[in-house]
Amino acid sequence: MNDMFDRHRGLLETAVKALSDRGFWSPFPEVPSGKIYGETAKDDGEAFFKALLGTQFELPGHPEDARLGSEVSPWGPDLNILYPAAGAATLVAASKAAGDAWADASPELRVGVCLEILTRLNRISFEMANAVMHTTGQAFPMAFQAGGPHAQDRGLEAVATAWAEMTRMPGQATWEKPQGKAAPIVLEKNWQVVPRGVALAIGCQTFPTWNTYPGLFASLATGNTVIVKPHPGAILPLALTVKVAREVLVDAGFPADVVLLAVDQAGAEITKELVTHPDIGIIDYTGSSAFGEWVRDNARSAQVFTEEAGVNSIVVAATDDFSGMCANIAFSLSLYSGQMCTAPQDIFVPRAGISTNEGHKSFDEVAAAIGAAVDALLSDPARASGVCGTIANPATLARIDKARGFGRIVRDSQPLTIGCSATPLIIALDAAETQVHEDECFGPVAFIIAVDSAEAGIDAAANLARSKGAITAALYDTDEARIAYAVKAFARAGVNLSINLTGNIFVNQSAAFSDFHVTGGNPAGNASLTDTAFVANRFRLAMWRRPKAA
Repeated sequence: MNDMFDRHRGLLETAVKALSDRGFWSPFPEVPSGKIYGETAKDDGEAFFKALLGTQFELPGHPEDARLGSEVSPWGPDLNILYPAAGAATLVAASKAAGDAWADASPELRVGVCLEILTRLNRISFEMANAVMHTTGQAFPMAFQAGGPHAQDRGLEAVATAWAEMTRMPGQATWEKPQGKAAPIVLEKNWQVVPRGVALAIGCQTFPTWNTYPGLFASLATGNTVIVKPHPGAILPLALTVKVAREVLVDAGFPADVVLLAVDQAGAEITKELVTHPDIGIIDYTGSSAFGEWVRDNARSAQVFTEEAGVNSIVVAATDDFSGMCANIAFSLSLYSGQMCTAPQDIFVPRAGISTNEGHKSFDEVAAAIGAAVDALLSDPARASGVCGTIANPATLARIDKARGFGRIVRDSQPLTIGCSATPLIIALDAAETQVHEDECFGPVAFIIAVDSAEAGIDAAANLARSKGAITAALYDTDEARIAYAVKAFARAGVNLSINLTGNIFVNQSAAFSDFHVTGGNPAGNASLTDTAFVANRFRLAMWRRPKAA
């Protein structure tokens, strides 16, 4: 049963080293190339997805009281896939029944299984890309990267962190206390990793795998069984994940029910029943702050890890690359139509304008240039569709309509030719006259806000992160003293800061093994992917000791 661990030992050792190096490393290629994944992989993945439409999704041996599923692709078709569904009590009972075998397994066995699951998931990255594309509305390139290799990277990062934490202390030691002239007291001491029990991973619609894999694999590696609860609109990516996990578990001699799927429908969710069940020991949640607050208030004794909503900001103080700055901001606003937890919403610009390599630019000129950069980026319909994708939730379109009345329209939102789509809406505001920008407006809506000075913009953005939450922040500036001021302000607000990004790197992006995603230091989330605190609280060390035989 150690075959899986031995097979992937090199991968694990390199991953653990990458945790401390924090440089670029990824074992799962992010390029959807036939030379890497097989010449027919793209066509095979699309054919696989089409063959699933209108079928019964099979999970052999999975608890089942009914068949549910009502996913609709934001790109058009209904999926009409029906999944095995069971009530909360049934799922928790099945998870508990599988728990002893999984908890009794050594860390090596569990980590080996997790590494094998991730490796097999990588093999089906094209299948997963189609599933993610047609449940989230992401364009195919993003669906492949974020739904496949990048999510797998985050899962591996969690496994490596778990392994490092579980093996930080020896499993056995000899304790010898001198007694003067008397014989010393000699004890044999042993420590065992004890999991919390049943973990619940609550997925979101926009990034079902990327946001779920860290908690899923951290819990599994540390000995907890896991119930995976997908968003009703994005079941398929996590159903495929559960299917692969259950197959690997059976191959390794463990009960398949170590990993279970909790399927429900919008308006008849079982999430609250699962959250409040007394046998749930861990909850990973990604979603709105309103429901996140309910989870935290009602989770009983469960350890809760959340990623919630926030208002991400950019402060434009000065730049030595005005066109590069505008192009970079334009891409960040447009990518996946702003439906990313890392997407910027508020852009603070001094009311008197900024200094640039092209001379002084007024507030209106900065706003107009950002709008023009969005137009240039999205001028080709095919590229626009690839960048923006489609809108996952109709409520997002309603938000765009409402935001049009908040201020002066710099650039209006327009639909694209494919799917349910919308390009960025850019609104100019004055911080002295309104506070509408201080609430999250999820989707392709951005506010360019006039402030008294660059320092006022930094303070406003940092205070907003502290009070409402933020996952990312960005600064454009040429003044080193002011940059240092911003670094301290945003750090104290618990938000990660990017400075002077131009070219092909964007504030939206978060890299496994290097960037900690969310700090846990403001209302945007109480956890950080995947620092030691995210993993270590999923288990405890229990000791047994006895006199050592002579």
